[in-house]
Amino acid sequence: MDIRGKVVLVTGANRGLGKAFVTALLEAGAAKVYAAARDPASVNIAGSTPIALDITDPASVQRAAEQCSDVSVLINNAGFAKYGSLLAEDSVENLQQHFDVNTFGTLRLSRAFAPILAKQGGGALVNILSVLSWLSPPGYGGYSTSKSAQWGLTNGLRGELREQNTLVIGVHPAYIDTDMVASMQVPKSTPQEVVAITLQALSEDREEVLITDITHGVKASLSTQTPAYLSH
Repeated sequence: MDIRGKVVLVTGANRGLGKAFVTALLEAGAAKVYAAARDPASVNIAGSTPIALDITDPASVQRAAEQCSDVSVLINNAGFAKYGSLLAEDSVENLQQHFDVNTFGTLRLSRAFAPILAKQGGGALVNILSVLSWLSPPGYGGYSTSKSAQWGLTNGLRGELREQNTLVIGVHPAYIDTDMVASMQVPKSTPQEVVAITLQALSEDREEVLITDITHGVKASLSTQTPAYLSH
């Protein structure tokens, strides 16, 4: 897909990876980029079209779909991560928070915009997943579980939306240099690197994007006798 002249909506667009997506899309020639955030006043990106969107609120999602009825590419970038043990007293609430944003939020947006994408000839749906779709390190069980579910959701949407010619792309970064992992001392991709690789995949109509050697290695291990998820 050629992004030039397309109308794109990016969720979680006020900072980090979302902000990098909006900036790169405008530079690449997108006709319009809706920059969605709970507080649109927090979006400060020249040339973008800020909109209010809370992906955990069905009414907010419906309003966004009505306002952005010309979208041909939806990028489900907004995410939530909170450290905590799966055995902690608040683990159920923690997991519910993760699912409400990472999994159900993606589903809400995808359901609302699927008919809009169909009217544009199919368009594209891009879901930002994670290498933790396949790993669950201690303390990140809530995030990892929701990302595993989001990966399954992405695969299901791909099958259901293929008939209307919608390209569904799952993007699996490892660690990205954003506020979410600011305290972690690990190798990190820049948001700009992740965006560049994702937009290249979009231009080539690729359905899965693996960011960095870490993600490639983890994915490759899944079909071996020693998959990475057994040792993390």
